[in-house]
Amino acid sequence: MRKTLRRWGLAAMTCGFAVVLMTAAPGTGLAASAAPAPAVLATDFHGIVALSNCSGSVVKTPTAALTDPALVLTNGHCIESGFPRPGQVITNQASSRTFSLLSKNGQSRLGTLRAKKVIYATMTGTDVTIYQLTTTYAQIQQTYGIAPLELSASHPSAGVHIDVVSGYWRAMYSCNIDGFAYELHESDWVWKDSIRYTSPCHVIGGTSGSPVVETTTGKVVGVNNTTNEDGEQCTLDNPCEVDAAGGVTIHQGIGYAEETYGIPACLKAGSEIDLNQPGCTLAR
Repeated sequence: MRKTLRRWGLAAMTCGFAVVLMTAAPGTGLAASAAPAPAVLATDFHGIVALSNCSGSVVKTPTAALTDPALVLTNGHCIESGFPRPGQVITNQASSRTFSLLSKNGQSRLGTLRAKKVIYATMTGTDVTIYQLTTTYAQIQQTYGIAPLELSASHPSAGVHIDVVSGYWRAMYSCNIDGFAYELHESDWVWKDSIRYTSPCHVIGGTSGSPVVETTTGKVVGVNNTTNEDGEQCTLDNPCEVDAAGGVTIHQGIGYAEETYGIPACLKAGSEIDLNQPGCTLAR
């Protein structure tokens, strides 16, 4: 889990150019009577930001007001204060971090957004940092014409088509959700119910924190966070899957993301965190 510009497993970049990987949407099958495949929306870079070492996105819950302070979602291991320890949860930590807001086509930088605080960060059970900004959703839309991405409040499904959108690289990776890891272990950290990609999403360093967008809805279902680089078992940069019986599986070259559907239940009016709200399952 290097938070350096070399690493991928949990952070920044490994090479000096952007790579865009795309795959076709799932086929409709050969039978004439087969149900048509769901429509695939055209994902763009609206709401996408670049951090100094990672990627991220401006996100909102379905019930948030446009007058609420905007939120930026990235990985827990991308926080500027260093990797949270196993079991550590950070809430309401002051921050003045800046984020480069990208244009819809991803080719230009529209402006700079600034954090007011980290409302939540952890690498326990999941790998997320949520920043509260000094500007509201409405102000961002009025100034830049950019709307936030919406967080899905539903568990994602295996087989759905997804785009992983990297603000750091201004690149997009397209594939499907292959399945879910009961537990994903990397060094001393353990994440629950992680999303496993199919191989076309060959994510690299710098894509950490990228939103995982379900293309049938346009909603965020996960946050990109690691890949098994070298085929090692449960080591730094080489996560392994551990099933309910303790069995260990590794998938060299395969990337993972952490689900985000549980986040909305932990947020309240004003873009504040409340870990004691009914239905909130984030680590406390």
